[in-house]
Amino acid sequence: MGVITIPASKKSVPEKEAKAKSEGTKTKQVKKTAKAKTKTKTKTKTKAKILDSSLSKGKVLIIVESPSKAATLSSMLGKGYIVKSSKGHMRDLPKSRLAIDIEHDFAPEYILVKGKAALKNELIGLAQGASHVLLASDPDREGEAIAWHLADLLDINLSERCRVRFYEITENAVKTAVKNPDYIDSNKVEAQQARRILDRLVGYTLSPLLWKKIRYGLSAGRVQSVALNLICEREREIMKFVPDPYWVITAKAEGAGSLYELRAYKLDGKTLMKNNLPLLINTPEKAQEIINEIKTHEIIVREFKSKQSPHSAPAPFRTSTLQQEASRRLGMVPAHTMRVAQALYEGLNIPEHGHIGLITYMRTDSLRISQEALTSCREFIQANYGSEYLPENPNVYGNTAKNVKVQDAHEAIRPTDINLTPESLRDVLTSEQHRLYSLIWNRFTASQMTPAITERATLKADSGRVSLKQEGERLTFDGWSMLWPLDLKGSELLKINEGEMLRLIEVSDEQKFTKPPARYSEAGLIKTLEENGVGRPSTYATIAGTLESRGYIEKNEEKRFYPTALGLTVDEFLAQYFNRKDLSSIVDAGFTAQMEKELDEVEEAERKWLDVVGEFWGEFSTTLEEAQSAPKVPLPEPSPIGEKCPDCGHDLVKKRGRFGEFIACSNYPECSYTRPILSTIGVKCPKCGSGEIVKRKSKNGRSFYGCSRYPDCDYIAWNRPAGEKCPECGEDLYVKGSTIFCAKCKYKAEVNTNE
Repeated sequence: MGVITIPASKKSVPEKEAKAKSEGTKTKQVKKTAKAKTKTKTKTKTKAKILDSSLSKGKVLIIVESPSKAATLSSMLGKGYIVKSSKGHMRDLPKSRLAIDIEHDFAPEYILVKGKAALKNELIGLAQGASHVLLASDPDREGEAIAWHLADLLDINLSERCRVRFYEITENAVKTAVKNPDYIDSNKVEAQQARRILDRLVGYTLSPLLWKKIRYGLSAGRVQSVALNLICEREREIMKFVPDPYWVITAKAEGAGSLYELRAYKLDGKTLMKNNLPLLINTPEKAQEIINEIKTHEIIVREFKSKQSPHSAPAPFRTSTLQQEASRRLGMVPAHTMRVAQALYEGLNIPEHGHIGLITYMRTDSLRISQEALTSCREFIQANYGSEYLPENPNVYGNTAKNVKVQDAHEAIRPTDINLTPESLRDVLTSEQHRLYSLIWNRFTASQMTPAITERATLKADSGRVSLKQEGERLTFDGWSMLWPLDLKGSELLKINEGEMLRLIEVSDEQKFTKPPARYSEAGLIKTLEENGVGRPSTYATIAGTLESRGYIEKNEEKRFYPTALGLTVDEFLAQYFNRKDLSSIVDAGFTAQMEKELDEVEEAERKWLDVVGEFWGEFSTTLEEAQSAPKVPLPEPSPIGEKCPDCGHDLVKKRGRFGEFIACSNYPECSYTRPILSTIGVKCPKCGSGEIVKRKSKNGRSFYGCSRYPDCDYIAWNRPAGEKCPECGEDLYVKGSTIFCAKCKYKAEVNTNE
């Protein structure tokens, strides 16, 4: 692709041509070289027969990414259109080498994706006979790049309006978009290309360094290394943490026909509590002193206050918050959440509605809602819940994420038709689709409802030198919490008059210890990355999975991440050599956020992509060269698992080999006992329904998937089960790389999770 010269929608074609003519001879030569380098690898790959163009004669050819979206659009547009799927990317960088010509302005070398030759020739044949060709890949940077590659493969004139973008797949939205095509956005393509090149430069140069200095097979990445550093730094905080003991003093008392549980929070007027922890009660003697004071004095109510507190409705979902809430409330890992959301977006056959998309585009960082959707939602609330649940004006939400440039052409994630309630679709959707759709529908509808109102009460009492306090909260008007439950702080606190005396029932103390900061959950990691401006909506879903597959992190029983010894070793090495205050600080969240900002500036035509990539590489390559002289890092010692070897009695340890982690005897080679570590993938067994799918290794080291109830259940699959059914034939779907597919009917769809 090289230096792209595509007419963008923001500039007219004559303006772009005039700018190109004014550029120097050297730049023109680079453009020619880069462009030739790109095309050579794609158009001489195959001599397969081109499809007869008469099949599309006089019709409009529309090319989308996935087969299911193609089926949805075909049913909406009718006989004058042919809708075909590119099944994801048609061209990409080869996996076997860097494929970036650093000496010639970082020109990428794209090749046809393996297995796509026949599809390419089918699309060429259809394009030759079509009256128009419209490229309708997803409306984000990745989709824009896919459209650019298709245009190049099909020799589409880029000065024509050949690009359509669907933000929701409903008949009205689709027909409107098709009638109003746009130009391919060169700025967006360049931003995507810059990201792709940066990621390739980091991954394909840093990974070999890790092989040389630590161990073969390791990898590093521009975003994954920041995520690993966050997890490792949190673990180091936990390891350094020294717990402090403290005591909680609780007095149970009765008054005015009600029971109260008050906590000691002051002694002699001095506050005992900090951040809701009575840290100054830090010895058993001090605890006993307070208990004796309460036992020997009356408890008199000093103050009872209550006030009404409105709680504003939560914002509708964007990609990151959808992944967080689906993880918290539904137990879905982000990658699976996005696959289910993709199916809801691309469309399902709904009785009396036909084949329609149920939600808007699910990769977005915008909270904007269209006027049409707001009007429909407000009418629905008025009709179904009443005017008391409808605010006078629509609720409007702004972006709150740090360092994030919102792509406001998108909307927030919402249902395409508010009248398609979750209950009305219960018998149409799969269980997972229904759960996720309910989450999206409830959150969106709640976002346009009136505030929930609670009454917060505080009771303060004195007992000699000790001050006691209890807080409570009750819901007085549910508002939006009718659809999205509100967490209350404490239970309802009944009113009692000042000056009244409480009868002490018992006073107790409980010893506790301060806790270290919590490890990251998947939702918490995504939230932290977003708050720091690291990554984009499309990258969040795969970050944790990548780190887990590399053996850098694991999950504990609470489903929180902790680094392995290998992960800590890799992070320490990267932090030592690549955490400087310059353009090579790839493990620093602030640096990576700045890179994201610069990529956004490329998309907004405020910076040139070559400048961004060139500045980064200048510093990074220098640091990389310096790190080549670093001494080899010893691998971490195998960690004991707390069991003895059943064969010889020595300690069993966790080891990592060529095919992943396993349990082995520490007395090797004298004792060769080993056993596999079975890891679940979060999917129920499709055969028995009660077991969990676990990843196993065959005798020759090949991965496969089986039921945890083996030998009672003999389910086995070489490909990873997706936990979903095929939308075309109803059979089980599987995941391989970035593709989800059906083994029976050959249905395939690209899992678009990275930019």
